[in-house]
Amino acid sequence: MERTLDAIEVRVLGCLVEKDLATPEYYPLTLNALTNACNQKSNREPVMLLDEIDVVRALDGLRSKQLAHQSAEGVRAAKYCHNLEGQLQLEPEELAVLAELLLRGPQTVGELRNRAERMCRMGDLQAVEELLHNLADREQPLVMRLPRQPGRKEQRFTHLLSGIPEIGEAPDLPTEPARIQVAAENERIGKLEEEIVTLRTELDELRSQLQAFRAQFE
Repeated sequence: MERTLDAIEVRVLGCLVEKDLATPEYYPLTLNALTNACNQKSNREPVMLLDEIDVVRALDGLRSKQLAHQSAEGVRAAKYCHNLEGQLQLEPEELAVLAELLLRGPQTVGELRNRAERMCRMGDLQAVEELLHNLADREQPLVMRLPRQPGRKEQRFTHLLSGIPEIGEAPDLPTEPARIQVAAENERIGKLEEEIVTLRTELDELRSQLQAFRAQFE
């Protein structure tokens, strides 16, 4: 099965998996909720600004690859979900790690363990590294270990759903106190924006329920 995804398909698929694991009460996602998730500034690298047409095209591409489909749960509005369990037979921990790689790009074992915890309870570093090796040793590998970059102590892993990446050297950013402060502020703002996205999703659900309730008396 052809699984080479473009950048927008990667973002959409990552968001579907993330919301499935992190906020299952709001999953599957409406098109509006999925678009908002794609455009979050927290837990995203790079940050994107997609419209619903971009997301629909990506969903069509994922559907053709049997990685996503429209859910039967949508009544008032269509809802969408991923199909990674059916296609790739992945456990929740594997899904969480793969979602982080889809959403934020190459990361170290430690970064993946800490960040994936918000979606699924993870084991220790050794367990996560073993999990990554299992994903890399599949008949069709899903991840690979990147060569160590100059100035970095740890190697990073990347997903292979977009093919084997070009290996390039990325210079380390300096860690001046001001940069650390800016990074902390960006993280705080990103978390607030993520909370706003969740609240918007809740509001959409309440509106849908209210419309359904009113329809009973029309």
